[in-house]
Amino acid sequence: MRLLSNENLLESYYRAVDLKLDREFINLLLAEIKRRNLQVNVNRGA
Repeated sequence: MRLLSNENLLESYYRAVDLKLDREFINLLLAEIKRRNLQVNVNRGA
């Protein structure tokens, strides 16, 4: 995960949520987002 840029990590998270991928995978992405102290835009795409 550390090889992903912040932008790619966030985009991967949003795509995984949009595609309703496995919840465990989404949680892994979210854990890395939190580790990096990034913010998730809850209104993205609205």
